[in-house]
Amino acid sequence: MSRKASVAIALCCTVVGVALAGCDEASEADPAPSTSATAATTSAATAESAFIGTKKITVDGRAVNVSCSGTPAAGQPVVVLLHGGGDALDKFAGIQQTLSGKNRVCSYDRLGAGASDQPDGPQTMDSTGKILTGVLDQLAGNAPVVLAGHSLGGLIAARYAPEHQDRVKGLVLMDATSPTQTADLQREIPASATGDAAELRDQTLAIFRGESPEKLVITDGDVASAGTIPVEVIEHGKQYLAAVPQYGEGLEQAWTAGQHKWLALSSRSRLSVAQNSEHYIYLDQPDIAVQAIERVAEEAVS
Repeated sequence: MSRKASVAIALCCTVVGVALAGCDEASEADPAPSTSATAATTSAATAESAFIGTKKITVDGRAVNVSCSGTPAAGQPVVVLLHGGGDALDKFAGIQQTLSGKNRVCSYDRLGAGASDQPDGPQTMDSTGKILTGVLDQLAGNAPVVLAGHSLGGLIAARYAPEHQDRVKGLVLMDATSPTQTADLQREIPASATGDAAELRDQTLAIFRGESPEKLVITDGDVASAGTIPVEVIEHGKQYLAAVPQYGEGLEQAWTAGQHKWLALSSRSRLSVAQNSEHYIYLDQPDIAVQAIERVAEEAVS
């Protein structure tokens, strides 16, 4: 893969992680489930929360591909991995196997990704968040959850957690898309740009408009508080965005600023830099990602 292509893919993943599930937009409350529906959901959750392997579950009438490893333990959190834009759960195979030595760990393909169903139409932060809720209902049941997201998956996790503090007890953001990615990109690469930089700008903005397999429309938004949950923000150390002609330095500075913005999620947030990693921190330096997730999982129930 060329440097130009890798930068475009990483930026798009990143960008696709800016705003997710019903935190920035008002949404209608779901109707109260019937007693029989609640019982069925509880039964399904009990079965799903113990399985090991990969299979498809039904969430809101759609098939969602999921993978789980490790043994559930009473009172211990379930770690749920959220992939970046253009990726799928299989990219987490290595880190999921390592983490499962100490934790119950699950991952899933969002609609339009991997082996999950395609979305019926454009997705919003709200609709994507509802799918995540359905996944957690079945894979974690009543157990506390730690969300660990990369790129777009990090943005989704960070937008979801403040509205679900009863369930999400910790966050790990691995080079997550900035909460102001659209504005950052438009500021750093102006409309007057030409060549590779202009192509990168146009491609990324198109993805934000929902022109990707996930069809997820991504909007900028403020960072809401998730209370006092432990949050680890990990930023890349190898400056891959610097490869963008003329505008690379500005993109790197904007990216760093975006990572710092995520610290507002919690009074227990901390930021670190994976010095030898580009965008895919969990592949370049998996030990750093594993240690951060294990720390948060321990602190989430302490």
